[in-house]
Amino acid sequence: MTKLTHFNREGAAHMVNIADKAVTHRKATASGIISMKPETLRLIVEKASKKGDVLAIARTAGIIASKKTSDLVPLCHPIALTHINIELNVNENENIITCECTAETEGKTGVEMEALTSVQITLLTIYDMCKAVDREMIISEIKLLKKIGGKSGSWVRS
Repeated sequence: MTKLTHFNREGAAHMVNIADKAVTHRKATASGIISMKPETLRLIVEKASKKGDVLAIARTAGIIASKKTSDLVPLCHPIALTHINIELNVNENENIITCECTAETEGKTGVEMEALTSVQITLLTIYDMCKAVDREMIISEIKLLKKIGGKSGSWVRS
């Protein structure tokens, strides 16, 4: 059985020591969804929000969040990201926006948390910008889709 890595022998929380790990190319992709009323989605698509271009601002927030992950998640290492890509896909048939973020680095630890944080803050920013017209929006299905690199190798959601 695999053990949790953020606890020492005594059971106290600690930051994992990555000093002896090899520097490798690491990449992770995460996704999530925000659902809303059709009229809310129409405001976003038509860029008719009084606060500005909702998707552009949300994407910027997601990029900033990925760089701040270690400030938000206590046992995350601060890492130098080499790339963040955020894709926002509007589905007007289902009244949803899907967010997919890919984070990359050359380093000693993975970027799963950065990708997940980016997705959540991107979607939360959409909620914040549209809550005046739709408080019933739902953020859901936040998940890691895949990761590559590191000692444990690649992993893809089945």
